[in-house]
Amino acid sequence: MRILIAEDDQVLADALLRSLRTSGAAVDHVANGSQADTALMTHSEFDLLILDLGLPNLHGIEILKRLRARGSQLPVLVLTAADSVEERVKGLDHGADDYMAKPFSLQELEARVRALTRRGMGATSNTIKHGPLVYDQAGRVATIDGKMVELSARELGLLEVLLQRAGRLVSKDQLVERLCEWGEEVSLNAIEVYIHRLRKKIEKGPVRIATVRGLGYCLEKIP
Repeated sequence: MRILIAEDDQVLADALLRSLRTSGAAVDHVANGSQADTALMTHSEFDLLILDLGLPNLHGIEILKRLRARGSQLPVLVLTAADSVEERVKGLDHGADDYMAKPFSLQELEARVRALTRRGMGATSNTIKHGPLVYDQAGRVATIDGKMVELSARELGLLEVLLQRAGRLVSKDQLVERLCEWGEEVSLNAIEVYIHRLRKKIEKGPVRIATVRGLGYCLEKIP
């Protein structure tokens, strides 16, 4: 999961970054409206935008207007001051999918993030299944035939991306975009290493990660 946070309160932004990274997301942060608008225009890999309406340089409502005018369906969770009912209404009317009034519970925010990203991907629950392979996005636990598979944080992220696109080809570049934050150096060779490690752990059952040379990978069921 890849998330962009647009929040000018550095203390709150740091808390959001820690919380969401702990839950397994790759998270990037901008501190003003102009940076947010530029990031959304130049990067298409995000699964969710967490948007503070009261940003300097460019108001959150204007960011929403521009985002939707470009035809983007990116889920947006708006953060607002507790007493700004008018702004909350404006945010929802201009394309926000949900809002939270400050102060808020980080645990509730994580749950709303999961709900919005599920909705954005057309899913109805936190559980993704592919044959006997099951991944619980909330608990970040993978099982095969009910037995837990021990995976590192990077392997879990990789598995999540492949499961969300099961049966479809995913390129190495797409995997880097989905798994890595700005400034995080992960080479295509490193992706090959992670795929190799993940294969050894999940291909004990009737699933496999097929390699299409020069193009990418596909999670498949073995007939």
